[in-house]
Amino acid sequence: MASKVRLYVDHPLGVGQSVPLNRDQAHYLFGVMRLAVGDVISLINSRDGEWDAMVEKAGNKNGVLLCQTRTGELQLPPDLWLVFAPIRRERTAFIVEKAVELGAARIIPVQSEFTQTANRVRQDKLQAHCVEAAEQCGGTFVPPVDDLIKLDGLLAHWPTDRQLMFCDEAEIGAPVGLPELPGPWAILIGPEGGFSPNERAKLHALPFAHAVSLGPRILRADTAAVAALTLWQHHLGDWG
Repeated sequence: MASKVRLYVDHPLGVGQSVPLNRDQAHYLFGVMRLAVGDVISLINSRDGEWDAMVEKAGNKNGVLLCQTRTGELQLPPDLWLVFAPIRRERTAFIVEKAVELGAARIIPVQSEFTQTANRVRQDKLQAHCVEAAEQCGGTFVPPVDDLIKLDGLLAHWPTDRQLMFCDEAEIGAPVGLPELPGPWAILIGPEGGFSPNERAKLHALPFAHAVSLGPRILRADTAAVAALTLWQHHLGDWG
């Protein structure tokens, strides 16, 4: 039977491996998707690739799956971080979802001087959005989401071998100018109000930061994240 549902589990996967389900997973599979004993689903765990697993036990509050065969290898994204200032809840969820689909390896929400929604950011909710996005888009890796951190604190401990693509609205209309530098990268997207003059000056002074334009128009923060990820993947990522 072909797999109907994809599910992320924090459990080893291998031939004959039993995978216990928690209450939420059991409700989703057996209450929402109406699966039953004998049905086959696909499992991922960010480590062991993708596996077909058969429902061995199905209950209202728990269940057990049995791994059968591996159907796909683990596909890791490029070593690319997305660093962004959260915006409204639904638009922040959109940014996280698209970051997973477009191949970010780590997602870091930051509080900048003009960030308005920092007190409403929940790491667990954003991580859940990552899981859902990976399940739906066919990915086999779920990027981790960090706790919210102040932008100054993040930059103070930045690994100097990681280049930073700094999307600066002040560069509007300028050539993109993304340097073709190998190695790890990160993309930084500011809040709806943009970066403060102080933040912009600090970023321009960093040797690993590269200010880029995202075209002739000012983009919303969520649109900018998608555009920047697409631009990086096209020039330096795994789309080639």
